Amino acid sequence: MKDSAVKISAAHSENASFPVVRLRPGRERSLLRRHPWVFSGAVAAEPRAESGAVVRVESANGGFLAWGFWSPESQLRVRALSFSPDEVPNRGLLLERLRAAGRRRDALRDLFPVFRDCTAMRLVHGESDGLPGLVVDRYGSILSVQILCAGFERMRSELAETLLEAFPDVTAAYERSDAKARAREGLGPSEGLLAARGGDAAESGLSSETVRTVRFGGEMRRVDVVGGQKTGTYLDQAVNHPAVGALASGKDVLDVCCCDGGFTVACLRGGAKSVLSLDSSEVALSALRDNLAANGIEDADRCQTVRADAFSHLRTLRDGRRSFDLIVLDPPKLAETRGRVEKACRAYKDLNLLAFKLLRPGGMLATFSCSGAVDPALFRTVVAEAASDAGVDARVLRTFLQSPDHPVSLSFPEGLYLKGLLCRI
Repeated sequence: MKDSAVKISAAHSENASFPVVRLRPGRERSLLRRHPWVFSGAVAAEPRAESGAVVRVESANGGFLAWGFWSPESQLRVRALSFSPDEVPNRGLLLERLRAAGRRRDALRDLFPVFRDCTAMRLVHGESDGLPGLVVDRYGSILSVQILCAGFERMRSELAETLLEAFPDVTAAYERSDAKARAREGLGPSEGLLAARGGDAAESGLSSETVRTVRFGGEMRRVDVVGGQKTGTYLDQAVNHPAVGALASGKDVLDVCCCDGGFTVACLRGGAKSVLSLDSSEVALSALRDNLAANGIEDADRCQTVRADAFSHLRTLRDGRRSFDLIVLDPPKLAETRGRVEKACRAYKDLNLLAFKLLRPGGMLATFSCSGAVDPALFRTVVAEAASDAGVDARVLRTFLQSPDHPVSLSFPEGLYLKGLLCRI
């Protein structure tokens, strides 16, 4: 009993040096369920703490709830990292969490064939890996990192060192912190070399060549770590590309918002008769053509690329009485926040309505939303309304989710953002 009392006293003394965030009565329920977010409205007393500092979160009666990062500039005041009073966030905890995330990805290679020989994968998916506000993607020997919260911004030097320690076979970590989410934390964009093995950028290869050829989703992909989309490319459709490609044999396919061609390549490899790939970005279409070459697809007659706005060109195709056997709709995020959900749903409905009108009898639509604010039930309702207005009878053959290297914690449902439906008319 005496030893136990000494330990408790020592822990209390150590924890007393941290700023305290006291919550309003009744606002501790989400933290007790291990949900990692604390919003400003739940905070009764704000600490005198710098942005990004580690704080101790307590209930209204002073009971311990969590350790987290403090962010006074954001409505999301605290991002919780630990729910144990003895697990104070430090470099050791960061190293442990990174290594654990890496082990979970290694386990995916045995569970899902698509990951067995992949060289590109998400290693850290923020809150769902116990590292809120941090994204780490792997492209061969390079890590591409997004720091999205004030806490990891404050400890960026420790993060840089720890990444190379946690993943000893990588040569460098490059930062791509240019997401809009940083502005909500009072942070500006930040890009550049974060860490290199031995401190030498030349040895990492990033000083002379920023493009990597990687394998994921069963395909080869040319990825520009410095200038590509997001952290280099989109990895969240890795399991969905081959699933849709397997449906394409002998079919005329329309790939809308094709980006750098993940679905286009999968459909052509799956034996599509033709693919019309549509995107508003010439950079994306150029990357698509590079990826066709990387996969040895040289029959240009089977693939036509069109640079145009998706909404207007779908209407052009409709007015020209074009039709397809398989259509893929994978638009960018249309609802950045919950306040934009209604407008986004109108856009999703328009896209899906036009797609349904372009399908031949018996045709299939693989339609996706990557807007986290639009939940799966709402998205299904929008697609159902589009089918009704298009005058077609559609059935759902299967649902899609983000790839399992983008995990979703049961205590953090917001980690689920990508959802999709395969419909047949």
